[in-house]
Formats: sequence, structure tokens, C-alpha cells
Amino acid sequence: MSKNEFKTQKFIVKFFPEIMIKGSSAKRQMVGQLYGNLQKLLSRISEDIKTKKFFDKIEVVCPIDFVIETRLRLLETPGIELVLEALQFDKVTTLDEIKVIVNEQMAKEIEGKTFVVRAKRSGTHDFKSTNIEQTVGGYMLAHSKAKSVDLHNPDVTINVELLNNQLNIITQRYKGLGGFPLGSQGDILSLMSGGFDSTVASYLTMKRGLKTHFIFFNLGGVAHEIGVKQVAFYLWNKFGSSHRVSFTSVPFDDVVTEIFRSTHESYMGVTLKRLMLKASEKIANEMGIDALLTGESVAQVSSQTLRNLALIDQATDKLVVRPLATMNKPEIMDIANNIGTRHFAEAMPEYCGVISKNPVTHGSYDRMEKESKKFDYSVLDKAVEDSIRINVDEIANDVEEIGQMETVSDLSSGEYTVIDIRQGSDCIETSCETIKIPFYNLKKEFKKLPQDKEYLFYCDKGILSQLHAQYLRDAENYKNIKVYRP
Repeated sequence: MSKNEFKTQKFIVKFFPEIMIKGSSAKRQMVGQLYGNLQKLLSRISEDIKTKKFFDKIEVVCPIDFVIETRLRLLETPGIELVLEALQFDKVTTLDEIKVIVNEQMAKEIEGKTFVVRAKRSGTHDFKSTNIEQTVGGYMLAHSKAKSVDLHNPDVTINVELLNNQLNIITQRYKGLGGFPLGSQGDILSLMSGGFDSTVASYLTMKRGLKTHFIFFNLGGVAHEIGVKQVAFYLWNKFGSSHRVSFTSVPFDDVVTEIFRSTHESYMGVTLKRLMLKASEKIANEMGIDALLTGESVAQVSSQTLRNLALIDQATDKLVVRPLATMNKPEIMDIANNIGTRHFAEAMPEYCGVISKNPVTHGSYDRMEKESKKFDYSVLDKAVEDSIRINVDEIANDVEEIGQMETVSDLSSGEYTVIDIRQGSDCIETSCETIKIPFYNLKKEFKKLPQDKEYLFYCDKGILSQLHAQYLRDAENYKNIKVYRP
């Protein structure tokens, strides 16, 4: 049987090493959690994808039509260290059968190259793993165009596993996300601004197995809220969609007004962060969540010195997790680039409601206590009371409701120019003039276009197009932009 005759693809999922060293009860719970997560995620791709759980791995067999989607989902699922692609052969019992099958499948891979065979075996056989390696290696050397066997520095390593009477030939190895299975480490509430830091911090807690819910403090902009919602949706959809999580939006413009009224300008930044933690604590209590998450990094800005972080933490009894505490900005941006959130962060509209003049960098505990007593906390209570919570999987519909941009679905008039703002080189084909400007270049490139035309922004789900159309209208006062939804 040749490779092209396979109608299914087998994946072997290896667990994050920290799972394997846990006690039997914790390990069993985590493996069960990962298995359940994968069943839920893969069933959305195809009901024909089958999963099977073992003590040290999970096997996934999918129809050949869904290989790319399945591989991507496995590589973006927390708890997986390695993803191996394998060709599976059943009812294999002898060394002669093994050597012939392996040579048929892998001879082309070693033409003109040095190679070595590595084997693992489990079950009852009258030969050992070393016998498999020697027999297969010798046979392939004699029956292929390989250069030679090299036990130490081969060009190609052929990995085979024999499990009872099932032979697996490993054809590809991929590095997984690592971490613990999502849902195995409890829930956390992430304070999201949509910038580099909060999105990377949220990714890191998701990777560590924490169900990461989101809370956003709106300082006065619809476009900013849409932007934060769409990046929260992106993170959830990519790394955490095995579980349902929430997004809470808290109107904070009146809180900012009260800060200006009550607080000395040098303590405004620290006060704002304290009030965000206080509000988050109230929301977390309602949701039964024990910890809060921020993207703060020590000494990155004036409010993030050790003393000021200590002043901020006094505002809550909750555990505050800061996974970026010792990272520098280039490290954070590298992670954002790797996980696909960099362009979102760079294009995020900013609404800065509190900018301290001569901000304190080493605040006083006594002074902070005096400043905090001047604030009218009924304003904060009202903001929490007026907060709106939705499930993250409902964000696409919610963005359409809160967005104020007109939507067009009929292009028959021919009066529009469609701008495809998606990442990548693909461009939608329409009956109108269509141009490509990725969303992260819109602010710079849109102003170069003829402004006597009507433009429609297009993206897959309508979230990005709604966000950036709204932003350009609000911030730059463009009136010739709408959203295209086929």
C-alpha cells in the first residue's frame, strides 16, 4: 500500500512532561481533561475524527480531508508537548513484514542520504527493539538508494513503534504548545486592554491550563471596546475554545471623571489601577473566581515600580498574577508575533483617560491611604452595576450590535470600492473594484486613497472591518466608509 492510498491520517499526541511526573490521581485527571477537550474540539471539525486514550499518549485518527485542520488544532491545544504524524499498519507480527513495510514507505526519504532506524516496542514478541532497528536498517540499506547507515549523525532518522501487532511509522514531528490542559487549573479574570501585554499575559495563563475570562474597562470609546473584544475572541478561538468563558465590559468614564475631581495628579495612574482591581474583584466574586491577571511588567511604566505595584495590590484581597513581571518589551512582542496578536495590538485604538503629570514612582502608603479616602466609591459601584457580561463565543454578533457602521451586502450598483483588510495575501473577488490593505496598514494607507469614493471594508467575520471602520470614522472623521458583509 502506498502513502497515497491512505484514506486516514494518524496523529500521536504526547503529553506535556510536567503532566507525566504528577501523582497518579493528578495525572489521570489531567489526561482525562485533555482527552475531553480534544473530543470537543475535533468533533467541530468532523464527527468522523476518532480519539483513543492511553496512559502516555492520545491517538487521533482523522479522514485525510481534515488533516490540516486537525493538525493545527492539536498544535494550538494546551497540554500537548509533541504531535507525531504516523502511518498505521495492523496485524503486523514478524520482522520480515516490518522491514518490507518500512522500506516501501520510507525508501524515497533516504535516497542519497545517511539514515538510522530507531524503534520502540511494547507487547509480547520474540524479538527486541534493537532487532527491529538492525533488521530494518540492513534491509533498507540493501533495497534503497541510501548513502549509508550513520548511528550518530544521520541525515534522516526513521522512527517506528510496534504496539502489540500494530506498526506505526512516524513521518513528521511537531512541537506542541505545551502547558497544562485548559480547565485543569481553575479560572482567572484577565484585565484586558487589547495591547501587547494583556494579550500575551492572557495567552500564557491559557497555556498553563487556566480558563481565562476577560474584563475590559471602557474609558470612552466604542472602537476600543470592539477592538478588545475581537482580540479576546481571537485568543479564545485559537487557544481556548474547548471551554466557554466570558467578557465583561465596565463603563469607566465616570470613574475617570471622579479621579480627576478627587485625586492629586501624581497619584492618578496608581489610583486608576487600584480602582480597576477593586472593580475586577467585585466581578470575580460574582463569578466565583479566585485570581486576577494583569500584563504588568516591573518598571515598564511609572505605575509598575515595585512600590507602586504593592500600593495597587493593597486594593484587593484577590491573588494578582503577573506572568510578564520580569519580561522586557522585545520578549513580550516576540510572543505576540508568534501567537498572532501583534498586528491586533499595533492597530488597537487607544483611549487614555488618565495621564498623571509628574507621576509618582515610589508612592507613599500613608499618602495613598489619604488619596483613596477622597474618592467617592459609589461611582465605582455604579460602574460595576452597569457592566455588561457576554460569552466570548457571542462576540461576533455583539460587535455587530454595538458597532454603528452601516453594512452593505449588495454590490450590484457598482458604486463602491471594496478593501480587503485581512492578514495574508488572499484578496476577495467581487463585482466591484477590490484592493488589498491589511488592517494594520489602514491608518497610514487609507488617507492616500481618493476621498471622493465610497469604500467598503471586508474581513471574514466582520469584526475587524467594523472595528477599523468605526475607528477611522471616529478618530479621523472619514464619512465615506461602510462595512461589506456578503
